[in-house]
Amino acid sequence: MKIKLLAEGGNLSPGPSLSQKLGPIGLNMNQVIQEINKTTNDFKGLKVPIELDINPSTKEFEVKVFSPPVSELLKKELGIEKGSGAQKKIQVANASIEQIISVAKTKLPNMLSRDLKAAVKTVVGTCTALGILIENKSPFEIQEEIEQGKYDKEIQEEKTQTDEEKKQELEKFFSEVKAKQDLILKQEQMAKEAEAEKKEESTEEKETEEDKKEEEKKK
Repeated sequence: MKIKLLAEGGNLSPGPSLSQKLGPIGLNMNQVIQEINKTTNDFKGLKVPIELDINPSTKEFEVKVFSPPVSELLKKELGIEKGSGAQKKIQVANASIEQIISVAKTKLPNMLSRDLKAAVKTVVGTCTALGILIENKSPFEIQEEIEQGKYDKEIQEEKTQTDEEKKQELEKFFSEVKAKQDLILKQEQMAKEAEAEKKEESTEEKETEEDKKEEEKKK
C-alpha cells in the first residue's frame, strides 16, 4: 500500500495526522520518521512530497521523495518565507532569469513540461501567484519576452548563476519598490484608523443626542 505525505525536509515530527495514517498499519512511527528525515535532509526548510510504499504483512517500507512544489523551490531560491497575499499590490521579491532557470532545472524531471523553456514558463507562472518580480518586470511581461526568444541564450546554456553586479541592480530596484509599497500600506492603515475614529465619534454624538432626548422626556 502507498501513503502520501507532505513534510518539511529533515524535520518531520510525530503528530496526530501521522499517527492516524501509520497507526492502523502497525508501523513503528519513530522508525518511519527517522528514515523520512534522513532521506529528505537535503531539502531542509522546504515542504517535500513523500510517498511511503508499505508492505503490510512484513511491515517493511520504502521512502520515495519527490521534488518540492515550484512555490517552495522559489521561496528557498529567493530567501523568502511566503508569497504575497495581494499580488496586484504587494511584491515580495525580484528574481533574475538565472534564478528562474535554476528552479526550472530542479523541477523539470517531475514536470509535464517537454523542455527547459516550457519549464521556465511554468515557473514564471508561479511567480505571478506568489507576487514575485523577474528582472524588474512583472511575470506577464517576462512570459511575453520568453515567447519572443529574449532569454533563449540563457535557457539553452542552462545559466543558473547571477553575476554580482546584476544582483545588486535587482536588489536596488526591489528596495525602491518595497519602499513605495510600505508607504502605500502605511497611508491605507492611517486612512482606516481615521475612518474608524470618525465612526466612533459619530456613534458617541448619536448616543449623546439620545441621552438628551431621554432627559427632556423626564422633565
